[in-house]
Amino acid sequence: ARVWTAFGDTLARDRTRVMGVLNCTPDSFSDGGAYLSPDAALARAAALVEAGADALDVGGESTRPGAVAPAEDEELRRVLPVVEAIARAFPEVPVGVDTRRSAVALAALDRGATITNDVSGGAHDPAMLGALADDPRQRGVVLMHMRGTPATMTGLASYDDVVAEVASELNARVDA
Repeated sequence: ARVWTAFGDTLARDRTRVMGVLNCTPDSFSDGGAYLSPDAALARAAALVEAGADALDVGGESTRPGAVAPAEDEELRRVLPVVEAIARAFPEVPVGVDTRRSAVALAALDRGATITNDVSGGAHDPAMLGALADDPRQRGVVLMHMRGTPATMTGLASYDDVVAEVASELNARVDA
């Protein structure tokens, strides 16, 4: 069977996998800031694992349309204790960090993250892709698609052929 391996975590690619999303932001579009404290976030992580999540994704920056990015130190304050607590409580569950910043990605690896999920596809932080590629502790990387930033993306979401254009833009990020 084909597998995806990241920093010691292996997920067989024999079935669809589910990644539970845990937003540690006060302005989350999905949960309204319900998981700001590490204890609340850990309780939610437990519920996601119990519900069958194969991996968990922790984010400290809302990427809803119009959102304003927090300062880097605030994003670190939001995600690092949560990543560490989840990695400790659920060592069998891969933990990812959802960030557009290489410093946050690398700090989360130090706390137990094994996946980086970058909604900008590595375009926001010019150091992101190189930092991840050069890190000897290798981890899984998820590159997502977004035009602009959360504050500007709504005005940039105009496509002639959305599937072809998103595929082309993602391929460019993979080749970056």
